[in-house]
Amino acid sequence: MKSNADLIDEFCTTLWLEEGLAKATLQAYRSDLQQLGNWLDEQFAENLLQTSSEHIRNHVHDLLELKPSSLNRKLSSYKRFYLWLNTTKQREDNPCTQLQSAKRGLRIPKTLSEKQVLDLLAAPDLSNAAGQRDKAMLEFMYASGLRVSELVNMPLRAIDLNVGAVKVLGKGKKERLVPMGEPARLAIQLYLQQARGELLKGKTSDFLFVTHFGTPMTRQGFWKNVKRLALIAGINTTVSPHVLRHAFATHLINHGADLRVVQLLLGHADIGTTQIYTHVAKEHLHTLLNQSHPRSKSR
Repeated sequence: MKSNADLIDEFCTTLWLEEGLAKATLQAYRSDLQQLGNWLDEQFAENLLQTSSEHIRNHVHDLLELKPSSLNRKLSSYKRFYLWLNTTKQREDNPCTQLQSAKRGLRIPKTLSEKQVLDLLAAPDLSNAAGQRDKAMLEFMYASGLRVSELVNMPLRAIDLNVGAVKVLGKGKKERLVPMGEPARLAIQLYLQQARGELLKGKTSDFLFVTHFGTPMTRQGFWKNVKRLALIAGINTTVSPHVLRHAFATHLINHGADLRVVQLLLGHADIGTTQIYTHVAKEHLHTLLNQSHPRSKSR
């Protein structure tokens, strides 16, 4: 009988080969399955191949204190793993067929108003190379709705300033073409003409955005820069690169963009993920109604 470690390795290798899942995603699957395997060994001295539906239910009961989002991620890992075992004929049954996702309330993403975004975009100091880079990164992210990982890992060759578009390699190594507006194009052009060479100091890099060490910008480094610039802009709410991505999508919906278009720009595999922004837009409309309607109680 295969060990838990061998089964998990084989499963994760299959996901990587067939779907090209990111390292972080594969590690999440691995961690969830290792925890399940350890629990089975401690409780019943059995391995993952021997799991019954009752075992799975008991294990899930022990996890009920987790947030619904965390629990659902684990359930998704278990379901996919046992479906794979069944499909590859390593098990005749699937002990997860009756598992139901944990209920969770609608989570409205944090976002920024259009004025707050404009204030944030105006915060970088363009008299120095780092400020020009930060301006280009903020304009680029707000213009394209990139994930922060997509932004910091952007290759120099992926961007075409003449066309005003960029090739983005997203989750699952799926490529999409994303247009950018004129402010973002001009900010990146200024950065490439002046700041990037100054930051590299004679070094070379395949990445678009670099630090004063000549190394690629990191997620953590950009997050710190966004937080610092938000304070300069006088924004009192929590601001992160992901909040800027939410603002991109929310403002598009507020201005009448088609949901399918927003889905393509964000790189969402499922339009259900994109639909959350319609709820944000509805809240925006309610606010405008309360502020503007002559019969509103707030007037």
